[in-house]
Amino acid sequence: MRRVALVTLVVGDYDEAIRFYTEALGFRLAEDTPRPDGSRWVVVEADAAPGADGPGTGLLLARARDGAQRARIGDQTGGRVGFFLHTDDFARDHARMTAAGVTFLEQPRHEPYGTVAVFQDLHGNRWDLLQPAAH
Repeated sequence: MRRVALVTLVVGDYDEAIRFYTEALGFRLAEDTPRPDGSRWVVVEADAAPGADGPGTGLLLARARDGAQRARIGDQTGGRVGFFLHTDDFARDHARMTAAGVTFLEQPRHEPYGTVAVFQDLHGNRWDLLQPAAH
């Protein structure tokens, strides 16, 4: 079996990012290990889909180390939606995330592929909250 295990997300501060992803988005902290260079190996994961083989894709929260990396924080995909958070209950997760202070950029909409709304993470990266349509 092969799968994408981690995607790096450049952040400004480890602890602020951990709080956002665990408290506002409901991810779980899978690992937070100090490294010899003063950085940390921080991984957060959303729950794997029911019936999935193994865990879902995780985010490696990587603190920016220099000006070039800091310039990419919040704009890692050039303003496009670059991340997709699937849910099995859109209304539940939309309400919970809104109550937690997550900024949605639009009202939920129904598309042929599912119910979706674009939101921003703590740095401004755009995400879709998406409940795929039943097939």
